[in-house]
Amino acid sequence: MTIRRLSEGTVNRIAAGEVVERPAAAVKELVENALDAGATRIDIAIASGGADLILVEDDGCGMEAGDLSLAIERHATSKLPQRNGEDDLSHIQSLGFRGEALPSIGAVSRLAIASRTRAGDAHEIKVDGGKVSGPSPTAFRGKGQHGTRVEVRELFYATPARLKFLKSARSEDLATSDVVKRLAMARPDVAFTLTLDGRRALDLEAGLDLLESRLTRLSRLMGRDFYDNAAKVEAEREGLRLSGYAGLPTYNRANAQMQFLFVNGRPVRDRLLIGAVRGAYADFLARDRHPALALFVECDPAFVDVNVHPAKTEVRFRDAGLVRGLIVGALKYSLAQAGHRASTTVAGAALAALQRQAPAGFQAPQGWSRESWDAPAPARQFGVGESAQPAFAGQRGAMVSARVEAVPAGVAELPLGLARAQLHETYVLAQTGDGIVIVDQHAAHERLVYERMKKALAQGGVVRQPLLIPEVVDLDPAEVTRLMTRADELAELGLVVEAFGPDAVMVRETPALLGKLDIKALMRDLADEIAETGNALTLKEKLEEVSGTLACHMSVRAGRRLNAEEMNALLREMEATPHSGQCNHGRPTYVELKLSDIERLFGRR
Repeated sequence: MTIRRLSEGTVNRIAAGEVVERPAAAVKELVENALDAGATRIDIAIASGGADLILVEDDGCGMEAGDLSLAIERHATSKLPQRNGEDDLSHIQSLGFRGEALPSIGAVSRLAIASRTRAGDAHEIKVDGGKVSGPSPTAFRGKGQHGTRVEVRELFYATPARLKFLKSARSEDLATSDVVKRLAMARPDVAFTLTLDGRRALDLEAGLDLLESRLTRLSRLMGRDFYDNAAKVEAEREGLRLSGYAGLPTYNRANAQMQFLFVNGRPVRDRLLIGAVRGAYADFLARDRHPALALFVECDPAFVDVNVHPAKTEVRFRDAGLVRGLIVGALKYSLAQAGHRASTTVAGAALAALQRQAPAGFQAPQGWSRESWDAPAPARQFGVGESAQPAFAGQRGAMVSARVEAVPAGVAELPLGLARAQLHETYVLAQTGDGIVIVDQHAAHERLVYERMKKALAQGGVVRQPLLIPEVVDLDPAEVTRLMTRADELAELGLVVEAFGPDAVMVRETPALLGKLDIKALMRDLADEIAETGNALTLKEKLEEVSGTLACHMSVRAGRRLNAEEMNALLREMEATPHSGQCNHGRPTYVELKLSDIERLFGRR
C-alpha cells in the first residue's frame, strides 16, 4: 500500500477528535483562552448540550485583525515562552500553549470570533468546517469596551460520526457545568456565568482577593456544608507550596467526585491525589467513603510537565514523592489541628429534623406547667447504674428528669463539659459552659483504643512473624522492581522481602498482627498499589484494618452502663486524644448543641 499525505482538512479533523471530543472540552479550551487573556468576567451560554450553540464572551485583552488570522491556524500561539530563540516547553505559565483549540473547533463546526483590543477596532473572523472568511470589521459591544466573543454553532456537523456519539443534552450539560466549576474554583477573582438553554445555571461574582475569596467560591460550588466542615490546608516544602481546604472526616461522600486538584491554577485529574488522600484519611474513613477537598499546588513551572495529554488534564511532577509527601503531611496536620471540631452538619441536621417534626401551632399538653419541669429528682446522677424516678408517673413511656444544678466551676474550660447522664446505656450527655454534648460511647472509645494501638505500634515497631518456610511469589519483572524499591518501607511495616531472580520475590517475614494471610495475593496487591500510587498503602491499610477491628471489639459496647467517673474519664481522654471527633469509620463520636440552638427549638429566640 502506497504511503500518502493526508489532506489538511482531514488532519485538522483528526486533531479535533483529540482536543475536542465533546462540547465540554470545547468550553474548557475557550474559557482557558479567556483566562489567559486576563479576563475578569467570563459569560458562557450553551444550547442543546453544546451541539447547537456554545458562546463564550470575556473582557480580556482582545486581538487585532492579524492575530485573529493567526489564532485559527494550527500550532499558532502567543503563550509559549522562548529562551535563546527556541520555544521553551519547560516553563509553561499559561493554561493554553498548544495552539490547537481554535483550529480544531473551526474544523468541525461553524466558528465565529469577534474581538477588540483596548486601543483598536473590532474585527470578526469566521471558520465554516475549516473554510476561513475574514477578518472583517464588525460591531462588538459598546464603545471603548474590549474582549473577545467566540460563537460555536453546529458542533461536529463536519464529522457526523462524532456527532452520533454525543450523549444526551443533559449529560453534556452536566459535563460542561463540571468543567466550568473546576475553572471557577481555581480563579475566585474572576466572575463567571453559565446559561444552559436560557436558564442561568451558575452566577459567580468575582472576589476581591484570590486567596481570601477561595473558601467562599468553593462553598458556592461544593455546597454550604463544605464551608461549615472545611479545614484550611497550608504547607510549603522545597519550593513547593500547597494550599486549599479539606473536609472533616465526618463530612464524607460515597465517591471521590468532590476531590479537586489544581497545579499552578490548572485543574488536573491525577492518580497522585487519589493515593495521597487515601493515605492521609486512612485512619478516619472506611474504604468505601471519600472526603471532599480542594487542593492547590503552586510550583516552579520547570518542576511539572503539563505537555502530557492533548486535553492538558494530566501532569507529571519531577519529584512525585515530594508532592505526595507534602499532601499527606499537610492533610494530616490540618485534620489534627481541627481537633475536637465535630461535624456541624450533624448537629444542624438534628436541629432541622426536630423543627420539621414539631407541627405548626404546637402547644404543650394540658396539665404541663413550668413547675412540672422542676419536679424533685434524686440528687445522685441518673442513668449511671441506678434508675431515676420518672418525672411524670403513669405517663406512657416514662420520662427521666433531674433538677439541673448550677454549672459547676471549671466547666467552661472543659471542651466536652461534665457528664450529667447516660441515655439508653449508649449515649453520654454532658453539660458544657454554653450547651450540651451528646457522645456515642462506643464510637468514642473505639477511636481512643485505636489511637493507643497506633502509638504502641509506632513506639515498639510492627512485630514480625518469621515464616518457617519462606514463600516464593512469581511476579512480572517490573512488579519485582517496584516491590524491591519499596523493600525498606515494607520492612518497617513488618514485611521482609528479597528478590529471588528477575521474576520472583521471597517473603521471609510477615506482620504478626495479620496472622495467617494469602501472601501471594498480598504481594500482587502491593505491586499494583505501588504502580498506581507510588506507595505500598495496601499493607498499611491491612494493619490499620486489623487494628481498627481489634479496637472495635475491645472498646466499650453500646448498652453498657457507665458510672459518673467512667463517663467523665471518657470525656477527658477524648479531649486529650487527636482525632477523637470521629470514629475509625468517619462517623462523628459526638454532637454539640449550643444553648442558643436549643432555645431556638423551643421558640425562646
